[in-house]
Amino acid sequence: MFVIELTKTGVYVKAMTIINDVFTVHTQGNTDIIDITPQIRNVVYNYELQNAVVFIYAQGSTVSITNIEFEPGLLVDFPEVMERIAPSDKEYHHDEMWHDGNGYSHIRASIVGNSTHVPLIDGVLQLGQWQQVVLVDFDNKARARKVNVQIIY
Repeated sequence: MFVIELTKTGVYVKAMTIINDVFTVHTQGNTDIIDITPQIRNVVYNYELQNAVVFIYAQGSTVSITNIEFEPGLLVDFPEVMERIAPSDKEYHHDEMWHDGNGYSHIRASIVGNSTHVPLIDGVLQLGQWQQVVLVDFDNKARARKVNVQIIY
């Protein structure tokens, strides 16, 4: 990957470096919300970089990555809202096809999304005071989820 910068004296081309890392999170499923901020900090700070883009991505179609305040009230509110948006007791065409009972999980994960970006500025991840990066496992059973952290600088 390259960055092209136009200057008064000409064109400047700089190669960008990409670091890839991965870790696994074991979940309980059923809208299990897990704060993965400490794991992300461990990955990022291991490289002692100053400025970068940190991309966090969860592998799977029934899991999401988002930012939220990881506090007891929201840990109740978030699953309740997801249940209203995509009820687990509704019949889904996905379930007719695969008979796995997790059609609602796919809908929820697609709404929330499976990635987020966090800037690294002056060596510090730019998360708000009450902001954490969380993994939400919407599937109807426990899973081992792989989380990719890609650092671009």
